[in-house]
Amino acid sequence: MPNEIDLKLTERALELAQEGVGLVSPNPLVGCVIADRFGSIAGEGTYIYDHIDHAEVIALREAGERAVGGSAYVSLEPHDHQGRTPPCTDALIEAGIARVICPIEDPNPLVSGKGFARLRAAGIEVVTGILAAEAARINEQFICWHRKKRPFVHLKMAMSLDGRISLDESISTALSGPAALKRVHEMRNAADAILVGANTVVVDDPSLTDRSGRPRRRPLVRVILDNRLSITPDRKVVATAKDYPTYIFTNSRSAKRIEELRDAGVKVFVTEMGGRDLAGILEEMRSHDIQRVLVEGGTEVAGSFVDARLVDKVTLMTAPLIIGGREAPVAIGGAGASTLNETLRLSDLSVSHFGADLEITGYPAA
Repeated sequence: MPNEIDLKLTERALELAQEGVGLVSPNPLVGCVIADRFGSIAGEGTYIYDHIDHAEVIALREAGERAVGGSAYVSLEPHDHQGRTPPCTDALIEAGIARVICPIEDPNPLVSGKGFARLRAAGIEVVTGILAAEAARINEQFICWHRKKRPFVHLKMAMSLDGRISLDESISTALSGPAALKRVHEMRNAADAILVGANTVVVDDPSLTDRSGRPRRRPLVRVILDNRLSITPDRKVVATAKDYPTYIFTNSRSAKRIEELRDAGVKVFVTEMGGRDLAGILEEMRSHDIQRVLVEGGTEVAGSFVDARLVDKVTLMTAPLIIGGREAPVAIGGAGASTLNETLRLSDLSVSHFGADLEITGYPAA
């Protein structure tokens, strides 16, 4: 069992790691705490991509001589290879660190296990496993990126209590209150891309931008699935495509419309299956260093991701409304399950209130 200091300072390292949300992709979130030999905090660091230095180096610099004989609490395994910076393992060894406490291995094959092995070979005690589940959640997108070789897919739907997303598929319906909308923009800030279907753009004419007010390293990429190329140049996503990266996936061969969109700054991907080839779309996004994609619907897009089992996290923002009616579209379309064994069962559920709205978040059960 971890002692009180190890638990407390590992928690602090995880907090520091999360300060890098929006500022590190496609690299991992990393925080580090250096404690002196008496267990007092001597230095702290958060990795930010544009600042180059890793969290361990920042924390060691702040700690100075107090690091000698002390402990390093790191949210993710220190790397032992030359990348944009020298190995962090070397920095820890040279600083005279006696113990390294780290919850999980880095899933990157360039790092995985090698950092711990290097530290142990230098006579440093390495403790792993403390708050491992929490550390894995923080870097869920980075772990997916390396283990599944594709972006992490977070499906978010706003719906009524009876599972409807609007009054009618042709009517723009805002269900979420101000507090829930603020929460959604926090989700956008954590994502590299936001993905919707063409009907959402045609009906709602959304801007699909990150308005959280939080800093981010790269602009949020807007991805739209539109096999009919029904999106016209007057839509906000097209009119602002030169300011915000915008991708459209289609199988349409309409040269005129494709030219109009490309002239407006949209990057149009034309393939045989277009917006129906979800695996291919995710592969293309990965080639653009998109590590986390927020899927915001609508009905058929959400259903297609669920049917394909390409969902890593689900968030339902539920408004205290009952819409009813046969014409009101449900949150998740697609083919759906024919038996209960085929349903997408969620685990690790969490429930939070944002104003009058209820957020329910879960992960597909293994």
